[in-house]
Amino acid sequence: MTNRDSAANRAEPFRKPDYNGERRKRKSYDRPDIVMKQSESRAGSAISIFLVAVLSAAMLGTVIYTLDKRNNLYNQIIEQTTKLTELEAENVRLQSERDSNMTLKNVEEYAETVLGMQKLDKSQIEYIRIQTDDVIKIPQAEENIWIKIKNMFKDCVEYLRG
Repeated sequence: MTNRDSAANRAEPFRKPDYNGERRKRKSYDRPDIVMKQSESRAGSAISIFLVAVLSAAMLGTVIYTLDKRNNLYNQIIEQTTKLTELEAENVRLQSERDSNMTLKNVEEYAETVLGMQKLDKSQIEYIRIQTDDVIKIPQAEENIWIKIKNMFKDCVEYLRG
């Protein structure tokens, strides 16, 4: 019993038995002539393949170029960032050095040694008394005629409003 759905049976066509029940073998002259039709090569296909290849190479080149430019910019950013951190550290160091030089002891020492200054004795201090009051009186400035008219008009409006 043969299974006609199997792959082996599908590969070879089913032949009907001859009248006596045997299969007839095909002879070489019974075979049909199978000729492969050769397709004509198109002249434009080689040119189009070449153009596509050139276009692909150009696109790849631009991608590589932009990646290189981006990489160079990233490297410059990193260099500038390291310079910035170094300069910030130098700034902190200089500020702390300046602050340490500006202490009262250092200022006194500089005034005595370099400028030749001395501390005052109590005998060198003179006190001065001023006999004026602490209140300052500012005289009113004279108003011109236009300001007087304006103030008079303002007073009339306030009187009428209540």
